[in-house]
Amino acid sequence: MDVYGIIGNPVEHSLSPPMHEAAFEERGIDAAFVTFEADPDRIGEAFAGAEALGVDGLTVTLPFKGDALEFSEPDDRARRVGAVNTVDFATDPPTGHNYDLSGAVRAFDHHDVSLDGARTVVVGAGGAARALAFGFEEAGAEVAVANRTESKAHALADDVPGASGHGLDDLPDLMADADVVANATSVGLESDESVAPADAWHADQVAFDAVYTPLETRFLRDAADAGAETIDGAWMLLFQGVEAFETWTGVDAPVEAMDDALRERLAE
Repeated sequence: MDVYGIIGNPVEHSLSPPMHEAAFEERGIDAAFVTFEADPDRIGEAFAGAEALGVDGLTVTLPFKGDALEFSEPDDRARRVGAVNTVDFATDPPTGHNYDLSGAVRAFDHHDVSLDGARTVVVGAGGAARALAFGFEEAGAEVAVANRTESKAHALADDVPGASGHGLDDLPDLMADADVVANATSVGLESDESVAPADAWHADQVAFDAVYTPLETRFLRDAADAGAETIDGAWMLLFQGVEAFETWTGVDAPVEAMDDALRERLAE
């Protein structure tokens, strides 16, 4: 039996196990997906131990995506973003990937939204924002980053070719000309709030929210009320899992089965 897992702290509420277990079952693969809650002070030992025990692959969640850069050989994307969320132990040394980036782009592709030439606004400047900003740029979009701490927006924009950095005060003006607006902050995770002003939305837009609990955030509701298309955060989570599964197994992922398992768990 092959063994895969997710490493983080905490991980007890991770949605990755049901998603990957559904994929293994659908494809008839003899494999298990387990959780590893690692001690942050011993994360190097944790990665070494997983490799020594014959774990075949790991997804990496907070707070270890930066640490995984050190304990794997990151590919170009992971190195650019500065984070690894998937480790493949089939290579020597293990390869680190950032599928948050490609998972986000695949979410837009799945909804037939072209990013090539699109004017995009990424709200936030943390890890999710970095993945979105680099993903949008790679897909050919124009990227503006807006953040409450404007200096962090400028720092991220400086790393992304052609991007611009802004404070949140600029958000209404940025949204007026935007084709895509993406929330990469935690606003809406534990409160019915939105980082974007409701009256700034218009129908010729796509709204994406990296938050997926709840699936229907105030950010997305406001956008939908204005006639904009919406993409919830579970799609990014799904497609980063799809990318990991396909890397580990070399098999096309059963996207529908994985999506069903993910949304069933989110509905609990």
